[in-house]
Amino acid sequence: MNKITIHGIGYVGLVLGSGLAELGNQVICLDTDEKKIEQLNEGIVSFFEPGLEELLEKNLANNRISFTTDPVKAVQHGDYQFITVGTPPTEDGSADLSYVFAASKNIGQYIDKDCIVITKSTIPIGTTHKVKAIIDAELAERQSNIKVGIAFNPEFLQEGNAVHNFKHPNRIIIGSEDPDIIHKMKELFKATMTSDKQFITMSTCSAELVKYASNTFLALKISFINEIANIADYMGANITSIKEGMGADERINPYFLSAGGGFGGSCFSKDIKALLKAEKRIHYSFPILNAIERVNERQKHVLFYKVFRYFNEYLYDKTIAVWGLAFKPNSSDMRDAVSITLLQELWQHGAKVRAYDPAATTEARVLFGDRDDLILCTSKEDALIGADALVIVTEWEDFLNPDFQLIKKSLKYQVIFDGRNIYNREYLASLGIEYLSIGRGTCRLCEETKKTFSNCNGSLS
Repeated sequence: MNKITIHGIGYVGLVLGSGLAELGNQVICLDTDEKKIEQLNEGIVSFFEPGLEELLEKNLANNRISFTTDPVKAVQHGDYQFITVGTPPTEDGSADLSYVFAASKNIGQYIDKDCIVITKSTIPIGTTHKVKAIIDAELAERQSNIKVGIAFNPEFLQEGNAVHNFKHPNRIIIGSEDPDIIHKMKELFKATMTSDKQFITMSTCSAELVKYASNTFLALKISFINEIANIADYMGANITSIKEGMGADERINPYFLSAGGGFGGSCFSKDIKALLKAEKRIHYSFPILNAIERVNERQKHVLFYKVFRYFNEYLYDKTIAVWGLAFKPNSSDMRDAVSITLLQELWQHGAKVRAYDPAATTEARVLFGDRDDLILCTSKEDALIGADALVIVTEWEDFLNPDFQLIKKSLKYQVIFDGRNIYNREYLASLGIEYLSIGRGTCRLCEETKKTFSNCNGSLS
């Protein structure tokens, strides 16, 4: 049984701590938020993540995990010290490393035995070595002979699927130059691996860059397919068919090729901006990264403009039903969500909103506060009451097979705007429901050609 300390109990820290406890380790989790610690010791998770609360409750009952605000108790417990604190963006887009360095200082001040420190927060290249330097400086000040090893272990958890990701990782990356540390880290995680090929080792700097490179590449795929979807909208092509054709090529694969209203969440935009901050430091420009962010910001307005144009740019007497507020299904996270842009633009143009999300209602209430032009509903059916149109923002399973006859009966205008392309246009047309989605439009170019042909009496010469 290994003794493990987790520094920072946000999303990553709680999943990691609960997962490592499930593997039979003794875990203490440290955070400065007393209310959070109190709730977690009672098994209460403040955000929605499938399976996490049950995993936590099980390991609390087995006395394999506990939570504290006492840094001395926490630091002196762990043979492995994981730093999973937040690295929020500063005003200029760079990562705020103050929490990482504070955790490092705690370790250097209070550690009383040899240990391995593992940075897991997403951090700029070279930060892990700075963490080691801070710890070593504190140990030197104490005139201590304690040996502290260092490694970087990037997290690849997907919100809504994080517990499964921990138990069944597609890869575990360890950045370290020390063979002994690499061996110990492999032993720590071996119960989650089915093949040695899943365990990948490299230098700490390479591992730090892998995390940024992975996230920015996924963001690139999303922005790229959204660009193609916008072309498809104009040309009358079907982005769903295009995705199928592209994804059949194993060099491309279909993952992250779903067109929509742009990416959200806490990672992609933050990581792109943080990586862009390296431009000046290394005297190299990143035109692709800049383009990813520009495309995504533009894409977040596409869904609103479909609604705006449909109602002839007049929304003052309209009530819009919105299904989905979280940035993705199986999550309560609304950070950087498309729904925020949509709702703000609807309100700016005088529309009222009736919104429903299976998990993000509390988050939305905190984010938007009390507003006369927003009703947070208790069901998707409730959101339809008195609505002129329906907008799909998040592809929750609850939305995949709704009662279309009820939708048709409830809406003043029989129209659905789908930001996730979850319905079949031909089927909805057969029900008498107009359906406007992303990248599956009518061919405006064809209509323009027909009009030109008609105006010139059949001659295009």
